[in-house]
Amino acid sequence: MLIGYMRPYEDDLDCENQLRKLSKMNCELLISEEHSSAKKRTKLIYMINNLNQGDKVVVSKLFGLADSTRHLVELLEDISAKGAFLQSLDEDIDTSITSGYPFIDIVKHLVEFQSDVISEKTKRGLSEAKQKGIATGRPRKPDENVQRAIIMYQSKKYSLEEIKSETGISKSTLYRYLEH
Repeated sequence: MLIGYMRPYEDDLDCENQLRKLSKMNCELLISEEHSSAKKRTKLIYMINNLNQGDKVVVSKLFGLADSTRHLVELLEDISAKGAFLQSLDEDIDTSITSGYPFIDIVKHLVEFQSDVISEKTKRGLSEAKQKGIATGRPRKPDENVQRAIIMYQSKKYSLEEIKSETGISKSTLYRYLEH
C-alpha cells in the first residue's frame, strides 16, 4: 500500500504542495498532521506502528517526515523493521530499490559524521582556549563570596535563602565547598 504522509512546515503551512505531489503518486492513504511541531506527532507514530510488510511511506521531502538526521535514522529503522519502505519525492530516494548502497546506511554514516564534526570542533575550541590561558567550563564563584557564605552558614544565623541572596552562592555550591 502506498501511504502518503505530510505535515505543515513553514514553506507549506497548508500542505497544499505536499498534497499535490502525493496525489500524483496515487497514494491509497493520505495522512496529514495538524501541526508542524516535532513533538506529539501522533499520526506519524500511528502510521509507523500500523505499517505492514511491503507498505511504502511516500513523502514530498525528507523534512516532512523527520526533524533531524538522528530522527530520520530512527524512522528508517522502524519502517525497515516492519518490512516497509520509504520514498521521498524531492530527494529522489526509494528504499525499495535494492541496487546500490542502502540509504539507511548512508544516513547512519551522516549522523556519525555530524557527531564527529561537532566533537572535533568542541575539542579544538577547548584546546585553543587552554593555550590562550582561558579557563573553560563554568565560571568559578569569587572566593570572597564563597568564604562569606561559609562564615554565614557556620554562624547558624542565616537561612540558605538569605545566604544565597546575600552572596550569590547557591545551596548546592555552598555544600560542595563545605565538603572540601
